[in-house]
Amino acid sequence: MQTEQLKQLVINSLEEMKGNDIVVLDVQGNTSVTDFMIIASGTSSRHVASLANNVVVTAKENGVRPLGVEGQSGSEWVLVDLGDVVVHVMQPTTRQFYDLERLWGDLPDDSVQESAESLS
Repeated sequence: MQTEQLKQLVINSLEEMKGNDIVVLDVQGNTSVTDFMIIASGTSSRHVASLANNVVVTAKENGVRPLGVEGQSGSEWVLVDLGDVVVHVMQPTTRQFYDLERLWGDLPDDSVQESAESLS
C-alpha cells in the first residue's frame, strides 16, 4: 500500500470512531524512522484504546501489519507503528503536555533563515 493511501486509511479510521483534533505531520525531512505522524485525541482512556484498536484492525483488513503497538495498558497514549505512518492517539491532557505538534512541526521561516546564516 502506498504511503498516501495508508495515511488516508488511518485518517478515515480515526474519523469513523470520532477521533478529535486529527493532525498529520510530514516528518520526512526530520527523521528516517517514518514519513508521517498522525496525532489524534480521544475523550477517555476507553476512547483512546478504541481509536487505536480501530486503526490496527482497519490496517490489517487492508493488508498492512502493524510493526508495533505501545501503551495499550493505560491508554493515556497509544502509539501504532505502521512503518511509513506512525499514529499517536492520546488523551487531551497527555497531548497538551507532550505537544508533539510543536516538537515535530516545521520551524518558522525566520528560524530556519537564522540557523542558515549562523552556519555561514
